[in-house]
Amino acid sequence: MATRDEILRELRIAPAWRLKVDAAANGAPARVEPADRDRSRGAAPALPAAAAFDAEDPAARRARIAALEWNAFDADVAACRACKLCRTRDKVVPGVGDREAEWLFVGEGPGADEDAKGEPFVGQAGRLLDAMLAALALRRDRNVYIANVVKCRPPNNRTPESSEADACRPYLERQIALIRPKVIVALGKSAASLLLATDATIGSLRGREHRYRGTPLVVTYHPAYLLRTLPDKAKAWEDLLFARRVAASAPPDGASVG
Repeated sequence: MATRDEILRELRIAPAWRLKVDAAANGAPARVEPADRDRSRGAAPALPAAAAFDAEDPAARRARIAALEWNAFDADVAACRACKLCRTRDKVVPGVGDREAEWLFVGEGPGADEDAKGEPFVGQAGRLLDAMLAALALRRDRNVYIANVVKCRPPNNRTPESSEADACRPYLERQIALIRPKVIVALGKSAASLLLATDATIGSLRGREHRYRGTPLVVTYHPAYLLRTLPDKAKAWEDLLFARRVAASAPPDGASVG
């Protein structure tokens, strides 16, 4: 089995992030995504405008989602019609990973690749995230769970609107309650803003241990941002090392989540 130092040398990220990426990443947009597929081929049909949204009482919906167990969670997300993102999605993207993980990574929302596969972080940014995890001797199916602020792709990969994030919030809250992670890593501003109820910049939130309902939370840059801002990979590596120290100091059975 390769040692941690060997992994770091292979990825070219020791002592700081110097991960080799595709040449197209230099100067590339935030996400390099394939063009939208022809939705007439195997895609879910567009919903009529009149049938697009739930009539369920918001308080009752929050209470129902807060009681979900894993065996019903994904199906409930797939049936969600609480915001307009249900009109344009292909597949919902609930999350992926170890449901008893110590690490929970929260990103912004699915892109085109994720919308096609139904799994978060499977495009170019996802490959970078996997490399970051490997450098910490982690991977997405072992001691790591990955989720997003919203479970459906925003059109053209735009930032989720506040109403969309609020509609998906109960699902993320339930995931956190079920997983009971030792540390949450917020990837980018959307995740940090939702979980910490702040509009502060990533730069001002980095390097500190925050709390989400008693669970330690660390803020760092989104992998898509790192693909086009190479110097900040060193900062992201510092953040992950800090998150590892936070996780190591957390109680053995995880923090209490309300």
